[in-house]
Amino acid sequence: MSAVVTVTLNPAIDQTVTLDALKPGGVHRARAVWADAGGKGVNVACCLADWGLPVVATGVLGQGNAAPFEQLLAAKGIDDRFVWIPGETRTNLKILDAATGETTDVNLPGLDVGASTFETVRAVLGDLAGDGCLVVLAGSLPRALPPDVYARLGRELKARGARVVLDASGPPLAAALAAGPEALPYAIKPNRHELEEWAGRSLTDPSQLLEAAQRLQGSGIPLVVVSLGAEGALFVAAEGALRALPPPTRVSSTVGAGDALVAGLVAGLHDGLALPDLARRALAFAAGKLSRTGANLPGRDAVEALARDIRVEWQG
Repeated sequence: MSAVVTVTLNPAIDQTVTLDALKPGGVHRARAVWADAGGKGVNVACCLADWGLPVVATGVLGQGNAAPFEQLLAAKGIDDRFVWIPGETRTNLKILDAATGETTDVNLPGLDVGASTFETVRAVLGDLAGDGCLVVLAGSLPRALPPDVYARLGRELKARGARVVLDASGPPLAAALAAGPEALPYAIKPNRHELEEWAGRSLTDPSQLLEAAQRLQGSGIPLVVVSLGAEGALFVAAEGALRALPPPTRVSSTVGAGDALVAGLVAGLHDGLALPDLARRALAFAAGKLSRTGANLPGRDAVEALARDIRVEWQG
């Protein structure tokens, strides 16, 4: 049984293209191109491995382009418990505009994952997850799977005593939040837009954002973290609510910064940190990743130094 398990049902090879400036309809010459084996759960696992935590990664991968994932998991020392099926794992295109720093995503369709493959993943999870285990359910779902997959997994994992950290959006997130108290995750990380979708209204004012996050936490989720990009993140738990503000950071790539935040959150939960220190660690992971391409953290000393520079402010 592992202390940390990540689940990626719809992974991807992220191909990032850097342009001097993105002009829709124009012809561009790429300044740089690189590819990273990824997907939200894979990225979280990589950051946790860099931090030094033993982590197991599972989900579904295609046999047709296995090499990038095999090499990454082996290099990071991640226990590979993926279910490998015929076909190729999808490639996602990320277009980085060097002039603005903005990234445009083009996410391609994933593998055809049928019910039998999903049942195999469930069986793997049954072997890996138990009382006290942290399980990260992250990312989109393959098109053939119904949107209640995370809700079903959450119910089963919670019954086993595992703590589920969910990072999803759209119908899978809505289904998980509506599944009832026995299936609710331990922690969730919506961004502002995802929280607005749940609340059913715009949340432009900080007080509106806080009220919605507190309502979500009050529905039965012990920890709600709202990622706000350059504005940091809002953390809401039983002990209160606080805002964590990131330090000035040299940005090499924003790709995977949200996944690094989730990894920092998991690392903090693993160590039983109090809310202010948990927030500092989560933001430090995200800030550390911004200085690197791919799902990579700087050394532990550098991440801890970043954490000391992160300001936290109690809210409400």
